[in-house]
Amino acid sequence: MALLGKLQIRWSLIPAIAACGAMLLVLSGLAIGVYDEQTYRAQKVREATAQGEILAATVTAALAFDDRPAAQEYVEALRVNSQVVSAGIYNQDGALVADYARDRGGHADPTVALHPPAFVGRHLLVVTPVAEAGQRLGLVAVRIDTDPIARRLSRYVGLGLLLFMALLVVGVLAAAHAVLTRTNNDLADANRNLQDEMHERERAESALRQSQRMEAMGQLTGGVAHDFNNILMIASSGLDLMERTDKPERRKVLIDGMRQAVERGASLTRQLLAFSRRTSLRPEVIDLAAQLEGMRLLLDRSLGEDISVALDLPPGLWRVKVDPSEFELAVLNLAVNARDAMPGGGAITIGGENRPIGSDAALPGDHVALRITDTGSGMTPEILSRVFEPFFTTKAVGKGTGLGLSQVYGFSRASGGDVRIESEVGLGSTIFLLLPRTEEALPLATPELSPVTRPPGAQGDVLLVEDDEGVATLVSGMLTELGYNVTRVDCAAGALAALEANPAFDIVFSDLVMPGEMDGIALAREIGRLWPSLPVLLTTGFSPGVAAAAEEGLTLLTKPYGIGALAAALDGARPG
Repeated sequence: MALLGKLQIRWSLIPAIAACGAMLLVLSGLAIGVYDEQTYRAQKVREATAQGEILAATVTAALAFDDRPAAQEYVEALRVNSQVVSAGIYNQDGALVADYARDRGGHADPTVALHPPAFVGRHLLVVTPVAEAGQRLGLVAVRIDTDPIARRLSRYVGLGLLLFMALLVVGVLAAAHAVLTRTNNDLADANRNLQDEMHERERAESALRQSQRMEAMGQLTGGVAHDFNNILMIASSGLDLMERTDKPERRKVLIDGMRQAVERGASLTRQLLAFSRRTSLRPEVIDLAAQLEGMRLLLDRSLGEDISVALDLPPGLWRVKVDPSEFELAVLNLAVNARDAMPGGGAITIGGENRPIGSDAALPGDHVALRITDTGSGMTPEILSRVFEPFFTTKAVGKGTGLGLSQVYGFSRASGGDVRIESEVGLGSTIFLLLPRTEEALPLATPELSPVTRPPGAQGDVLLVEDDEGVATLVSGMLTELGYNVTRVDCAAGALAALEANPAFDIVFSDLVMPGEMDGIALAREIGRLWPSLPVLLTTGFSPGVAAAAEEGLTLLTKPYGIGALAAALDGARPG
């Protein structure tokens, strides 16, 4: 806007500058014309005066002796001068002695007597006295021709045209400046109005998204509480039953059930964090057939007994690189959406096919198309055009949030793929989840370490930084089981004090979120500055700093974790 203001100021000066220039040209032209006219007249007067003086000197003797033939001869000699129009020789009485007229239209008028040279029409009349020894003998009158005023003015036509063009340019510039100023003002007003409207729209959309998200979170609260109560029920009942039995096989069944409940709780937490967009995608190379086969039990339990699920996956499906948890959540959302379209029961078929490059012009490269087909009621074109909009749902209030298919769309796009839907009312729906192929190999399976007791101190000394007493007790127990000597503090300041007192620790294991001014990332930075060779392993259940930890190359172990995962993370964080 500042630049436009400067340009506008500069443009406003152009008409004034042009007008001043045109005025200078006009004045200059007038001055030149006046000067040239004066110079021309003075030159003509000099020529005529010289011609008169020459004639007066020549006819002196003829007038003195009244020799008319000689006087006529002298005056006739003026014919050789084409500019002389007429000439006359008069005696002292004013009588005409001899004359000459080029066009036979008369001769010079003697009545002008001794008045100064005068321009009469297009002629210049000069009267010169004839005298000898102080005695006046008569006079001669010579009339010479001058250029017409029109011919003299024609010399200034070019200058006049230049002046006219200059004035025309000034007029055009002034008109253009006026139009430009109006247009610029209109544009500035429109731009301000557009910015105001955009800000107002952003505020309205932000308020709408916030209200919809709060509504969705309210709808999700009941289901989340129900799932966590089931998990707590399994853990609580399992502990009670373990206290009442001494049978190893019975204890193993109870422990396995509680471990599965913990895994369900961790999976639910990951889904909630993914919904709230607090986690970033962690792509891994997966085998789609194996991943879907591993979801069969989850699908059966989630969809109910009246929905049959069939996997129709051909051998040789290409590998893909996606976030496994987000992939499972997307498949689960698609399956639940298909179930809700079949309130009386039905069948869901999950198939797949390889699609080489060129089979879909909108997608570059090779892709795997995962196909989820249901026998439900189908969708109208109006609903089909909006199914991926966040918070859009056709379900009754409290039956759905409208976020399931939105998560599927977001996951597919973030993974470099796409999602398509084919549906007709009464004929069911087919959803294609398109994921890009990867040439990377499947990762090697990492076996879970058995919680085998190792001699205390065999693995070294670990500084545990954890403010939660319950978590600290359990983690200390696992570290001891793994053969570490454990020193526990509850904050970053305590950790730095412990390291100052004894810098011989082999590793620092710290929570990411802690009380005090320093969190786990700040503690890791300070340790790296003071003890650069000391490794740090961070852990968290959730923190906005997870992305920052990943950007700084810090090793992070996600809660909840088992003793095997803890052992692997500690071994990976330590050098060698």
